Amino acid sequence: MTSLGVTDTLANGGPAVKPLHQWHGGCEERRAGLRAGCPSVSPRRAEDKMARRAGSLLRASRYLSSSSSCGLLMGRGPQQQAPGRVAVAPPTVPPGPLAAVPARGFFNLAESFSKRKEYSERRIIGFSMQEMYAVVAGVEDYRHFVPWCKKSEVVFKRAGFCKAKLSVGFPPVVENYTSLVTSVRPHLVKASCSEGKLFNHLETVWRFSPGLPGYPRTCTVDFGISFEFRSLLHSQLAHVFFDEVVKQMVSAFERRACKLHGAETSIPRELMFHEVHHT
Repeated sequence: MTSLGVTDTLANGGPAVKPLHQWHGGCEERRAGLRAGCPSVSPRRAEDKMARRAGSLLRASRYLSSSSSCGLLMGRGPQQQAPGRVAVAPPTVPPGPLAAVPARGFFNLAESFSKRKEYSERRIIGFSMQEMYAVVAGVEDYRHFVPWCKKSEVVFKRAGFCKAKLSVGFPPVVENYTSLVTSVRPHLVKASCSEGKLFNHLETVWRFSPGLPGYPRTCTVDFGISFEFRSLLHSQLAHVFFDEVVKQMVSAFERRACKLHGAETSIPRELMFHEVHHT
């Protein structure tokens, strides 16, 4: 008799039955990882999800652009009647409490997307200021853990400053730009985008301060980012960039610190603090 299990897929595409004890074993491993202090994450699934959303938004933006150029989004003037056809009057709306809603033109839509977006976050983290500073200041390692960072190469470095070439991918868009990074150990890391074609403005600021009294291996992390895309086409990616990258940034650096420095200090729930602001 076949034991009760969960359906799985073999390499040849055929269904198979996975015993429950194997299924639950995997769950226990994931739970063990969470208990060890390192958050469980599936970067591959997150990247696939973001790629689908970015592709859909880009296709929609291209449709809007082509529709605008063809006059589909503009008001239509009177049209000539074809010979041999009877003109049909459009239905009239009787006067009443309903008011006409003005149509939103394509260029008005462009103005709404061109606004600069800002996000800030403050939280208590179970790592020291020195540990978190080392992770954030290690720009050359960003390609290993920062969401959607495909390349990170430091081309110039001196005390308190470095210049790095970064590549950020939002399929099917990949942006290469130069990042100018200033730092004050172990309190501050600030990075500004230059020589880029995707962003009109991109700046990130990390500040580290002492954490909870009585918990020496904790610190308060203040993270802020502001960005603005250059073109309307790329602005369609703003919501995806905001949701899938910006909101995951602090957690990505926290996971990196966990990998380099071990499990974070356990903080009582009543002492935990997490505050988010965005515009």
